[in-house]
Amino acid sequence: MEEVKMLPYGIANFADLRGENHYCVDKTMYLPRLEAAGDFLILVRPRRFGKSIFLSMLRDYYDTSRQERFDELFKGLWIAEHPTELKGKYQVIYFDFSQASVGRGDLEERFHSYCSQVLIDFAKRNAAYYGEGFVEDIERMAPNSGEQLRHICFEAKRKGHQLYLIIDEYDNFTNNVLNERGQEVYHALTHATGFYREVFKIYKANFNRILMMGISPVTLDDLTSGFNIARNISTNPLFNMMLGFSEEDVRTMLNYYKDAGLLKADIEAMIAEMKPWYDNYCFAEESLDRDPKMFNCDMVVYYLKNYLELGTSPKQMLDFNTRTDYTKMKRLIELDGMGDEQRSIIREIAAEGKIEAILNLTFPAERIYDKQNFVSLLYYYGMLTMTQDLGMLIELSIPNNNVRKQYYEYLLTEYQQVARLDFMTMARSFQAMAIRGDWRPALQMMADAYKNTSSVRTGIEGERNLQGFFTAYLSINSYYLTAPEVELNHGYCDLFLMPDHVRYPQTAHSYIIELKYLSAKATDAQTESQWQEAVEQIRRYAVGERVQQMCQDTELHLLVVQVRGNELVKMEEVSL
Repeated sequence: MEEVKMLPYGIANFADLRGENHYCVDKTMYLPRLEAAGDFLILVRPRRFGKSIFLSMLRDYYDTSRQERFDELFKGLWIAEHPTELKGKYQVIYFDFSQASVGRGDLEERFHSYCSQVLIDFAKRNAAYYGEGFVEDIERMAPNSGEQLRHICFEAKRKGHQLYLIIDEYDNFTNNVLNERGQEVYHALTHATGFYREVFKIYKANFNRILMMGISPVTLDDLTSGFNIARNISTNPLFNMMLGFSEEDVRTMLNYYKDAGLLKADIEAMIAEMKPWYDNYCFAEESLDRDPKMFNCDMVVYYLKNYLELGTSPKQMLDFNTRTDYTKMKRLIELDGMGDEQRSIIREIAAEGKIEAILNLTFPAERIYDKQNFVSLLYYYGMLTMTQDLGMLIELSIPNNNVRKQYYEYLLTEYQQVARLDFMTMARSFQAMAIRGDWRPALQMMADAYKNTSSVRTGIEGERNLQGFFTAYLSINSYYLTAPEVELNHGYCDLFLMPDHVRYPQTAHSYIIELKYLSAKATDAQTESQWQEAVEQIRRYAVGERVQQMCQDTELHLLVVQVRGNELVKMEEVSL
């Protein structure tokens, strides 16, 4: 009997994945497409979408020095039955620039030290193709990686060898510099005679094929004149599903472990639980109505790992490894100072869940705070995804709950700086809300905080502002899945607090919350009229067909919260 494949959590090396019998989602059918797309390619995707393992697979497929393991590594995959003419035709140089900022010394020393070690390894693996003294020459030039690379390229051309350059996280080194040291140091690296720019000039004319992947297009734009021959395929529909998992990929994986006897669960129920948290990514406008939406693959594996180990989904649906780019973006904003326009953009997205924009494929670092560039950066970081083609514009939306919680966390950080709340007290009030149905303390705390944080809530006025604020605080209430704008009985309730019985089966109460806002100048008559309208709305929502299913046998509470200006007017439970 075949040994059950291990779950590939944290695996980034294709040879390890295959050699150590890990589960593999086959993406090899994209190799012919990449070959046809061009010799010099760039692809930008958010973190945790399988970029590293994919590039590692490319290295093992194309590298001449790795061909003795081809049958072992690719047996059973699509490409094994459909090999291309370019299989094993290249000597591959593979850089992972996330490693180039690790270690001691200044930036240039660390970069050259890393690249030099990679090139020495290349020389040793390919020594038989270059003759006596080749390895010694490369070692002697260390740590000057530019000189080493020029020598390798010269010798390869002289002897007729073809070189394939693969760079993982091509923007990581410079993004770290930008995040930690600011634009002045970054500019020195990537402009004029900066060493990073000079390295890319070497790449320009010395490789037969180049493929680079990263998470943002900033470095690409700043290095354009140093490296301007690559085709950006980031929004090409042919590659929309190349990274990440489709729903069918996820279902096949879950069924594999169920058939192996390791997973005792309802597969469709598991997918339904994952979708709001990990799904809904699209990377090409043409794919919006053609391709299925994509899952963040690392999040799926994180979820399944917990299920296989403990027999249940993780208590925290958010894998904190996926928060890296959010943290980097936050540091970037804080380092160079974000203006009111960018703060307003984040608040608008958090409140509306979407924004209309022109998606820019590249932009220089010094213009990162221009509105369209900033919105585009959020997209490339995975904080937004494509949801609707609007002609000249594209609708970009928060893809899922995983990302939505990160927006709310940013807002909460701002709110807490102005009016700090005791989260332990709030946690106790959330517990009372879930277990005993005592909702008033929690909502009163939020209403008071709303009044006290008016100075950081500019940019979005009215009910959207109020809804975004309450949703941000309710998002940390782990007893519930806080769902804004849920369609109920031909209308959309502001908030539905749906019990998360998977993690908190003791939750006994659920809530529909209707939030109403009036300007500070509203009359008492207008206030009363709006209140009556809200009462009628929430009663109508409560008899919707979906409500009982969403309540999951808990006691449902209908709450109306009315605010005039920044002041709480009334907050009451409504009976059916």
